[in-house]
Amino acid sequence: MRKIVFGVILTLIVVFTFRYCDDKQEDKIVLKESSALIQEQIKNVGKLVVTEGHFSEVFTYKNSKGVFGDLISAEKKALVIVNADVTIGYDLSKIEYKIDEATKTLQILSIPKEEIKISPDFEYYDMQADYLNPFEAKDYNSIKETVNKSLMKKIEASDLKSNAQNRLISELAKFFMLTNSLGWTLEYNQSPISELSELNNLERIFD
Repeated sequence: MRKIVFGVILTLIVVFTFRYCDDKQEDKIVLKESSALIQEQIKNVGKLVVTEGHFSEVFTYKNSKGVFGDLISAEKKALVIVNADVTIGYDLSKIEYKIDEATKTLQILSIPKEEIKISPDFEYYDMQADYLNPFEAKDYNSIKETVNKSLMKKIEASDLKSNAQNRLISELAKFFMLTNSLGWTLEYNQSPISELSELNNLERIFD
């Protein structure tokens, strides 16, 4: 009788042990599948998010040069029309992140800065130059530098940057929705993001 009872107890122990090991293995597989899914999502989002804009400017360029000991002033001037295409983008393939399977956390370590590209097209009209002060390469370089500075000010004053940031946030929201659906936590700057609305707080997302 004792042998029968001992055998039953031993059988139960073996069954429970296998079942426990099975459950642990299943948890591990689910965890691995979840982390793989998150990595795949990051890979899919890892693209260039671009916002485009167009600006037009009209400049009057003037330059005077004293010759013969400033006895004579040689002037040159031109009317410059600039049409510029502007793009503001985020290369999301440069996002730095860490997946912590132990705590089921996706940590975003670094978000790339925006990349601003200006492609200006210059048209020169009414160009007038003195023989002693002709147009040179440095004049065109000076015009381009002045135009770029002016366009950067216009970009800062426009809604292009905020539109680009909104597009970035919409991409980051995909991370939140995925981690949330899997029971994981999304973190940025070592702070957990518990609500989707928190992504709209630009002070937390952008330096």
